Amino acid sequence: MKKIGVLTSGGDSPGMNPAIRAVVRKAIYHDIEVYGIYGGYAGLISGEIEKLGLGSVGDIIHRGGTMLHSARCPEFKTKEGQQKGIEQLRARGIEGLVVIGGDGSYQGAKALTEQGYPCIGVPGTIDNDIPGTDVTIGFDTALNTVIDAVDKIRDTATSHERTFIIEVMGRDAGDIALCAGLAGGAETILIPEENYDINEITERLLKGQERGKKHSIIIVAEGVCSGVKFADELQKAANLETRVSVLGHIQRGGSPTAADRVLASRLGAKAVELLIEGKGGRAVGIENNELVDYDIVEALENKKHKLDLNLYKLSKELSI
Repeated sequence: MKKIGVLTSGGDSPGMNPAIRAVVRKAIYHDIEVYGIYGGYAGLISGEIEKLGLGSVGDIIHRGGTMLHSARCPEFKTKEGQQKGIEQLRARGIEGLVVIGGDGSYQGAKALTEQGYPCIGVPGTIDNDIPGTDVTIGFDTALNTVIDAVDKIRDTATSHERTFIIEVMGRDAGDIALCAGLAGGAETILIPEENYDINEITERLLKGQERGKKHSIIIVAEGVCSGVKFADELQKAANLETRVSVLGHIQRGGSPTAADRVLASRLGAKAVELLIEGKGGRAVGIENNELVDYDIVEALENKKHKLDLNLYKLSKELSI
């Protein structure tokens, strides 16, 4: 393999830039040309493709976001759009593609794989919801951003003796809410994987008040409901006064942590190694601190990301 491409797609995550850097420099080390596709699958279709050199990825390892940018592309969900993308790659002699992103990005890589074009998926998403890996690029940074916000909000919650509801990202996966809640000492955590009982929650909050507890932190994953909606529920159920903080896109930004930089570097380099070995249709991940790769089609069709509900149980035990 003499030429490969790399693109980022879907929501950005801290660590995408270190992953791009690893792909480019690992490939050049092995005398392989690397082409960056700008603007995700939309840029692939329109041909926004440029050759990258060592200097192209200089001084990006510490930067959040993605230097290749990202965009939504409904057209790429069609076979016609996918064929346009493949034609752009083949016209430049690009023989393989590294796709860095989340579930939607993987679906695109899976579609190209099914049409015979070799792709390698690299898990880059703050949601930590990709099957076949213990952790995704960007999760650790996002988690630390949330914990920092929780710590600051707890200061004002203590000062004003109030219950604060913090809404975090996580439409289908509760990893951010659960880990941030456990690490931040939240009294209540709401995640999409588990139903909640408003009566049980209000009972615990009121019991806490009876023993002299003056404030509480509740973390809500956006996939459960909005923070405002849950605040209304609490108001109706127990006449509790609350304040709501929606962290929003602050969770996606910021300089990646050391853990994310190391993970991104390892996974990006592994993706190139697979292409050098002539392997396509794979995805890379990390399990028990060992790099792994697996069939991307099989994984997306047969595997599901599983949340460690033992952590959820532990969070309840520790928040009494």
